[in-house]
Amino acid sequence: MEFDRMNSAGYLVNNLARLLVEVLRKRVAPLGIVPGQFPALLALWEKDGLTQKELLAMLDIEQATLANTLTRMERDGLIIRKEHPADARARTIHLTEQGQSIRDEAYRTAMQINEEVLADLSDEETKAFLGYMRRVIGRIKEVENC
Repeated sequence: MEFDRMNSAGYLVNNLARLLVEVLRKRVAPLGIVPGQFPALLALWEKDGLTQKELLAMLDIEQATLANTLTRMERDGLIIRKEHPADARARTIHLTEQGQSIRDEAYRTAMQINEEVLADLSDEETKAFLGYMRRVIGRIKEVENC
C-alpha cells in the first residue's frame, strides 16, 4: 500500500498550518506576542472580561493549553485576571492597556498575511476554499464529537 502525502488532507492541512504559524510568528513578534496567544487575544478583543471556561468554549483548545497561554499572557502584561462578580470560584480575564494597544496592528498583520497567502486565488476561489475548510472542520467535530 502506498501513501501519497500530496493527496492527503491531513498532511496538506498540517503543512499549511505550520507554514502559516511560522509567518504569523515572525510578523507578530514585534508586537510582543506569539501565535499561540493570538486566538485568546482575538476572542478578548471581541469581548473583554470572559471567563476561562467561556474562552475554552470559543477556542476549541485543551484546558491546560489555555491555562499556560493565559499565564504567559499575564506575565507579559497583556491580561489581568479579576474576581468574577457573580461566581466566587471563577475569574474574568481582561486585557490590559498593552493588550488593547496592539489590536489594530495585529488585525492589520493578520489581514495582510491572509491577503498574501491567498493572492493566487480569485475572490470566488478564496470564498470556496474557506467554506470548504469550515465544512471539513464541522464534519470532524461531528464525527469525533469534539
